[in-house]
Amino acid sequence: MALGVSLLLPAMPAAAHNSLTGSDPADGARVAAAPARIELRFLSRVDPATTKITVVGPDNVPAAGAAPRFAGSRVAVPFKPGKAGLYIVGYQLSSSDGHPVRGEVRFTLTTGTPADPASPSPSSAAPSPSVGTALPPTGAATTAGPAVPAARSDDDGTPVWPWLVVAGLVVAGLGAVLLHRRATRS
Repeated sequence: MALGVSLLLPAMPAAAHNSLTGSDPADGARVAAAPARIELRFLSRVDPATTKITVVGPDNVPAAGAAPRFAGSRVAVPFKPGKAGLYIVGYQLSSSDGHPVRGEVRFTLTTGTPADPASPSPSSAAPSPSVGTALPPTGAATTAGPAVPAARSDDDGTPVWPWLVVAGLVVAGLGAVLLHRRATRS
């Protein structure tokens, strides 16, 4: 019976863990010109309150130019390039189901600035994660003042629980009909 009901219901989006769907620069990329910012794109909306992004370059030198900015499922981090070499963008966030998601994007900057003699040594402590602010909507002029929320989000925001309630009611109704039929036959 449950199989029959599941075939009748429309397909629902899974209440799965959030995951990285892309980045700019791409994971594993080799770039000659340093980007002005690094963008991470996720499967669903990212909560600024529970998201931490770090950017470190060669010799574990912090390379985030400012706090991350958020817009729906996108996170942008201003990039402060240093020496040529490997840059690692670490991320940690909570999915809508509460599970933590961690990962990193690595890219290589093939040209860079001369080494700063005052830069921290490789034995220095790793930078602390940062929490960011909201991104302006795509195509909006960047001006001083409060951020304007985006009119549309990449995440459709449809909750899964109503579908689960409907499926439960359908199964309960079918069970009641079958019990009623069995009782009238006896």
